Amino acid sequence: MSGEPLILATGSKARQALLRGAGVSFRAEAARIDEEAVKADLTAHRLDPKAMALALAQAKAVETSRSLDGLVIGADQTLDLGGQLVGKARDLGEARERLAALRGRRHQLHSATAAARDGELLWDDVRTATLTMRNFSDAFLEAYVERNAVAALASVGCYQLEGEGVQLFEKIDGDYFTILGLPLPPLLDFLRERGLLPS
Repeated sequence: MSGEPLILATGSKARQALLRGAGVSFRAEAARIDEEAVKADLTAHRLDPKAMALALAQAKAVETSRSLDGLVIGADQTLDLGGQLVGKARDLGEARERLAALRGRRHQLHSATAAARDGELLWDDVRTATLTMRNFSDAFLEAYVERNAVAALASVGCYQLEGEGVQLFEKIDGDYFTILGLPLPPLLDFLRERGLLPS
């Protein structure tokens, strides 16, 4: 196998845990971009939520790889509600409003991954999952937010599917890893092709 160092450009503990759980050796480094500035620029160019996820993953991989030696993996996820990009809630009041807006409706999660070395994009991929929230009661919503305040502010949909957030849904179509923000099967295929994993 290749001795090339592998770097996951993220501060996300969930993404790190997914890659570690798959038996991949890597080190984690925060992505070396001003994410809000990049998002603002991409928004000005009217990218749709799926294209936004891919562009952010590419930027994280490419820019971080300019200053680190090794193969850098960047990842990002966006929430698409009827073609509109939905961001993280700033406080619990906004989290309640977000969940109320998603209630009884279908939305999509676009999870993108990219790999770069020395500032050159080598590979990218984007996958989509479609989730339908059930029409839960106001009382359930209030109790859920109270019990899951950290999760509500940590993710774009104000839920974590691996926890109590799964109770918000009536239907889920898509890969579990895509929903968690790091689609592993295509990434692992790429790493095998690169000689970083046994085939």
